Amino acid sequence: MEICIENVSMAYPNGKQALRDLNLEMKSPSLIGLLGPNGAGKSTLMKLLSAALLPTSGSIRVDGRPLAGSERQLKERLGYLPQDFGLFDELSVTQFLDYMAALKGLRDPKEAIRGVIRAVNLEEKAKSKIRTLSGGQRQRVGIAQALLGDPPFLILDEPTVGLDPEERIHFRSLFSRMAQDRLVLLSTHIIEDVQSVCGQLVVISRGAILFCGTPEQLIRSAAGHVGGFWEQDAAQEQGIHITARVNTGRGIRCRAVADVLPDYAEPEEPSLEDAYLYLISREARR
Repeated sequence: MEICIENVSMAYPNGKQALRDLNLEMKSPSLIGLLGPNGAGKSTLMKLLSAALLPTSGSIRVDGRPLAGSERQLKERLGYLPQDFGLFDELSVTQFLDYMAALKGLRDPKEAIRGVIRAVNLEEKAKSKIRTLSGGQRQRVGIAQALLGDPPFLILDEPTVGLDPEERIHFRSLFSRMAQDRLVLLSTHIIEDVQSVCGQLVVISRGAILFCGTPEQLIRSAAGHVGGFWEQDAAQEQGIHITARVNTGRGIRCRAVADVLPDYAEPEEPSLEDAYLYLISREARR
């Protein structure tokens, strides 16, 4: 599958400009991480890609065909987990997935339902009512419905929210396996999730794309802009964004990003989180 976004802008009726002149190409097989602060435009972009909204201007093409007018064909090939996904609490896990399979038009859903329940480790809860599930288990039900029908395009909005560390590791591995033969778009605030599995990153802020490339390229862009220092050595200075504070036996050790590091800061190797925060903080100062 190939998706081409050309000069796409999106303005809501209230005048809010959610996206500004976006250009992006996505091809399968790939696992693409979508990053950005709250209000950056990530949810709007995912709604456009799921045909829940149409852009104010520009075009979206799926395998060379305009998305406008072929929304039904896209939705037949799409698995979507929105951030706020409603579940029917009085249904069992299996009953809910059977209902979702009917909406997707699956002709023989029983085997497909068993497969996705197994994939998300909910076999012991298959007959349990959804209202009895924990937050993490409910999230797994949402992921299971997105996987129904083996769609070639998956959009996952904050899929690991509410999961414990072991579950997050399991799902990162699952997403990585799924992306071996399909296109997966993963939106998250958890940098560790995208660092572990995503081969491409797209960073959005204020409705515009700030970065599109590999995690390694983003990390290299922050070289020379990450430093550590003791808190007592730091004065109030403009242009320094502290990313972490750690209590130690010698006091509080700070980690920060800046266009120009102060003399008292010791240069450190940037992580992906450092690079992301440096990119966002630099944009905020413009």
